[in-house]
Amino acid sequence: MRAIVTGGAGFIGSNLVDGLVDRGDEVTIVDDLSTGRAENLEQAIERGAKLVVLDIRDAADLDGAFAAARPQVVFHLAAQIDVRKSVADPGWDAQINVGGTINVLRAALAHGVGRVVNSSTGGAIYGDARTIPSTERTTALPEAPYGQSKLAAEGYIGLFERLHSLNAMTLRYGNVYGPRQDPLGEAGVVAIFCGKLEDGGTPTVYGDGRQTRDFVYVGDVVAANLAAATAGAHGPVNIGTAVETSVLEIVEMLRELGGREDFQPQFAPAREGEIARSALNIARARRLLRWSPAVSMRDGLRMTLDAAHVALRRR
Repeated sequence: MRAIVTGGAGFIGSNLVDGLVDRGDEVTIVDDLSTGRAENLEQAIERGAKLVVLDIRDAADLDGAFAAARPQVVFHLAAQIDVRKSVADPGWDAQINVGGTINVLRAALAHGVGRVVNSSTGGAIYGDARTIPSTERTTALPEAPYGQSKLAAEGYIGLFERLHSLNAMTLRYGNVYGPRQDPLGEAGVVAIFCGKLEDGGTPTVYGDGRQTRDFVYVGDVVAANLAAATAGAHGPVNIGTAVETSVLEIVEMLRELGGREDFQPQFAPAREGEIARSALNIARARRLLRWSPAVSMRDGLRMTLDAAHVALRRR
């Protein structure tokens, strides 16, 4: 299968690229390398994947990449994901997450792409949800422009389905963590804490540390994308574990895995607007994608910690 992965040099995208290459797909990566890293793609490129450096806000360049790659499926992961930056400049955030997505959809239509799998967010869209685990029918109450822009992008995907019969699905992720993770967004806490553990540092916990998130391992997210590429279903689908894990529980598990009794949290004031609880109902993913998370929190943290150890040794 011929595939384009936008944002393919990033944390989730590069892991997906590896999964596609592993199964023999012909992969073109589209990334402007503003946050993604070319080194994430070294092995994939050695095995035949191609990197095209461009900004998805440039419709002409994007159209050219689609014309050259002739993709049968597009995995759209390119996005602005920093919540704080979205608050500081919501217009810029929307240019990437909404305008960029529209460009991807137009290119997909122009070049006859058979399937678009869009990456979105669960927690940032649902906000402080009344129902936990939250289903896809939970009222969307974004707490930041980032969540609002991702929700708007989903709206345009639905519009293109109705207006142009585009074949698409959106995956709403929980808090993805794992190897290659950058410390951006809420899920970055795992990457930050692993780095602190390896460096002999101390984890900073904002508030009381009892706030919960639905942490899902990146390998499971890759499996969900591969399943969505061939599924006949449409609309948003939650990808998480349906399990709430607190920040303090993350600290405790890492302390045990790293064998560092001195790995104790330093508390700082709670951050304004932080969601207290978050978890995703994944019944729809189980039904439509025949997908369930396979990696436990403890095993995922162990693999992430091992990857952090290797990365630090390479410095």
